[in-house]
Amino acid sequence: FTGADAQRKGQFEVADGGSVFLDEIGELPLPVQPKFLHVLEAGVFRRVGGCRELKTDARVIAATNRDLADEIRKGRFREDLFYRLNVFPLSIPPLRERPDDILPLADHFLRSRKLRLSPAAERLLRSYLWPGNVRELRNAMERAAILANGSLILPGDLPPQLLARRATHLAR
Repeated sequence: FTGADAQRKGQFEVADGGSVFLDEIGELPLPVQPKFLHVLEAGVFRRVGGCRELKTDARVIAATNRDLADEIRKGRFREDLFYRLNVFPLSIPPLRERPDDILPLADHFLRSRKLRLSPAAERLLRSYLWPGNVRELRNAMERAAILANGSLILPGDLPPQLLARRATHLAR
């Protein structure tokens, strides 16, 4: 296959004896799902382009933002794979349902840059619904860090969608 100029270990091979994290498992294409189920069930796989089976003993931690039960009903996710993965489900509510986490997370994203939020910027962050969850907050802090003039993040340093929400509130 393209770029196969050297043999490389894949995720399951590297994770042997440990854990592998698979983000967005709900995006796994339907034709690939039986192969993945086989790896989970039998603990064996073949490298891409390989002809020999290798064994792995890896704990799988999978995440998705999709409703897998709905994906099963729509024929886009295998039910047997769902039950194989759904051993110990954890549900993490979206950021909009955890407003007390917004400022500590924002501070965490700004800490390495030695920046802090102004009280007005904090109010804007807490009033926004964060449809993109923590990724959107991280990107908002990165943008603010780029635009900040000094060590204090001001409302004008924040993304336009946060400021538009403020304007909507003021117009009411």
